[in-house]
Amino acid sequence: MKPSRDISGLLEIMAALRTPPTGCPWDLEQNFATIAPYTIEEAYEVADAIARGDLADLRDELGDLLLQVVFHARMAQEQGAFAFGDVVEAITEKMLRRHPHVFGDEDARRPEAVKGLWERIKAEEKASKALQKGTAAPDGALAGVPAALPAMIRAQKLQSKAGQVGFDWNDPQAVLAKIREETAEIASALARGDHNAAGQEVGDLLFAAVNLARHLDQDAEGLLRSTNQKFERRFAAIEAALARQGRTPTQASLKEMDALWDAAKRDEAATPPEHPTR
Repeated sequence: MKPSRDISGLLEIMAALRTPPTGCPWDLEQNFATIAPYTIEEAYEVADAIARGDLADLRDELGDLLLQVVFHARMAQEQGAFAFGDVVEAITEKMLRRHPHVFGDEDARRPEAVKGLWERIKAEEKASKALQKGTAAPDGALAGVPAALPAMIRAQKLQSKAGQVGFDWNDPQAVLAKIREETAEIASALARGDHNAAGQEVGDLLFAAVNLARHLDQDAEGLLRSTNQKFERRFAAIEAALARQGRTPTQASLKEMDALWDAAKRDEAATPPEHPTR
């Protein structure tokens, strides 16, 4: 078997890996639950490659994510539930259905109108699916936000849904005032020596910070990912500067490291951002 640009080659590889007794012992013992964490991890690695602007890495990570789809589809096929072709057909049908302004007669040329149309069709799909299953459609304005989402992403989705029914701040300044209120409550809890209460208030502060990002039309998860990368980059600069002196961070004072941090900030400000890898 040789590498191929055809998806059928990947399907054949997965089939071979999952076929006893000649298949891979590790692959053979997996199930949906054991593979799910890898699926989430691969999705994050795709996002990381995008954030780094590394398109060569993005190609590889998209391949890893595609493998996860193929893996799940193969296990479903073994149970007689569905196959990879059914997955492709389902998403194709969904994309055609959710874009009537492209493939049908609907008229929606502004992004806001397209988003509203998308949400309406999604709601109709959920109601139809519930009817087919003989169950009640998810009720409440916040229904349909998966509990398994990362907390920051879920917070932003919950806030967005609440905002759609009018439960929202009027502008970013109002959210900023809420953030100040939460920091004051943290300070009060710390003054009382109540770390549990302070922790709860930190959660409220994080929720409010996500809300501010949403009001600025920013993705909170993406912003924090970018800040994590900035922290790693600047701390690496501290380590490199100390290494040139023959020292490590444990051998430097906090004041020294703060000064090196500020130097790294100045260097970044003076250096134009690199273009994404092409």
